[in-house]
Amino acid sequence: MTKIDAKLVMKLRESTGAPMMDCKQALTENGGDMEKSVDWLRKKGKASAEKAADRDVKEGKLFSYVHHNGKVAVLLEIVCETDFVALNQDFNMFGKGCCLAAAAYAPTFLNREAVDAAAVERERAVVLEQTMQTMKGKPQQVIDKAIEGRMDKFFQSKCLVEMGYVNPVDQTDTRTIEQVRQQLVGKIGENIQIRRFHYMVLGG
Repeated sequence: MTKIDAKLVMKLRESTGAPMMDCKQALTENGGDMEKSVDWLRKKGKASAEKAADRDVKEGKLFSYVHHNGKVAVLLEIVCETDFVALNQDFNMFGKGCCLAAAAYAPTFLNREAVDAAAVERERAVVLEQTMQTMKGKPQQVIDKAIEGRMDKFFQSKCLVEMGYVNPVDQTDTRTIEQVRQQLVGKIGENIQIRRFHYMVLGG
């Protein structure tokens, strides 16, 4: 078994925000490989988030952000199970980061489920036609994969939870908002959900 250095555990904790014991377990199971350990923690966070998803969320907090020029603003609601978690530093940092991301990327929808079905069908029709033209003669399986990839990009450009998280203290953070939410659920142990947001632009 690979001996895990305490400094390596601390480094993984600082980069992911995961509990120390989870970081140690991730490094142990992945032979000290940082990249694989990060992926392991992300999967653990996703599993924890899925288990907690059905639990009632009656507490939470409203977050807001107004850009320095006074022309862009965001109001966002994040809910959790207890008022204790609503006061948690990581929870509040997550809310701030989500507001910054929404202000930066101007999302139209919260998630894929919120996107109008007719709009999805219109986009898929356009993508299908374009893909069939540009990939003419390719195997259907390859074409279908390309279509799904382009539809993923469409959702990523429209849905808040699929956009890059703007970490208030770490500009090198490459996680999406949903990945951060899942890891936060895994760390805190409560169901945490972004319930709604409102993006405002002056004159819009």
